Parts: sequence; C-alpha cells; structure tokens
Amino acid sequence: MTRIAKVSRKTSESAVELELNLDGSGVSEIETTVPFFNHLLTAFSKHSLIDLKVKAKGDTDIDIHHTVEDVAIVLGQALKEALGDKAGILRYGDALVPLDEALARAVVDISGRPYLVHDGEPAGFEYHLIGGHFTGSMVRHVFEAIAHNAGITLHVSLLGGRDAHHIAEAQFKAFARALRAAVEPDPRVQGVPSTKGSL
Repeated sequence: MTRIAKVSRKTSESAVELELNLDGSGVSEIETTVPFFNHLLTAFSKHSLIDLKVKAKGDTDIDIHHTVEDVAIVLGQALKEALGDKAGILRYGDALVPLDEALARAVVDISGRPYLVHDGEPAGFEYHLIGGHFTGSMVRHVFEAIAHNAGITLHVSLLGGRDAHHIAEAQFKAFARALRAAVEPDPRVQGVPSTKGSL
C-alpha cells in the first residue's frame, strides 16, 4: 500500500501545492517564500523520514501568517489522506529532542480526534521575530492547523530553552520524531489499532 498524498489549496491570500510520502527517507524540496519556515519544514521532513515537497507563495508583503497557516492546513490534510484507514500503524509516538540549551517533548496519537496541547514556551517568545520574518506565535499556530486538519492528538511541551531559533526547531524535530513513530507500520497490528474498530 502506498501512503502518498498530493494536496493543493488556493485562496486570495496564498497558493500551496504539497506532496508527501509517509514511507520516504526524509528527502525534501521546500519553497514557501518564508526562509525560517523552509528551515523548519526541512528539519521536519528529515527527522520524520517523510518525503516532502512544498511550493507555496502568498501575500507575505502583508505578513507571513496566511502563507504559513495555509501550508500547515495542507500538510495536515495530506497526512490524513496518506494515512488512509490507519490500519496496521503503531498509532502512538513520543519523542524528547534537545537542541543545545532547548529541550522539547512531543507526543502523538493518530486518534481521529483533533486536539492540541502546547505549553512551556518562555514569556515573550510569541512576539520574537526569528529570521526577521517568522514570529514565535506561529509555532503553536502551525501545530494547531496540522493537528486539526490531520485529525490527530498532539501534545508539545518545551521543557527548557533560551534561544528562539533553538526553541522552535527543537519543537518541530520532536514532533517529527513522534509522528515518525506513530505512523510506522507494525506487523503485529491487525487492522485498526483501536477497540472501536476505527480511528
């Protein structure tokens, strides 16, 4: 079974084309016109082992918000599509990832129930401009859009950190590693890993 998805989204604010392969090797081609977001998505692909192609452009002359949000929406939709009926997957994944002084934890449940718990970022992080464009507040917003559109439960906690770049990147890498585990096929799992029979 191939677990590949192609999703596009076009609005008056942005245009996004995204392609992913859950059973890839972490190869990516990312162009969102938001350099730090490119960096985060490249790290996500590398550490989740999900092959990812993203081409996006939008009204970044106004703000990066719309473009980043729409890419996250499409990424969530593509994850949901590629997972199909979710038969034979591990379902749960967790990871603890350091990046120098920053330490982030992520826990994923491919539950079919969209939910995000996100905490631990230092006061003022949400206002910090990373790379001159990407505001710290977008980290939570990206996770929220992915979780809601993929139909997953996601807990992301920052356990420590000082540098804004490290804080954001550690969270994305932790999410990547946790997702990698959760979507992994398990030969011992027969059907959907739920007593309800569906996810």
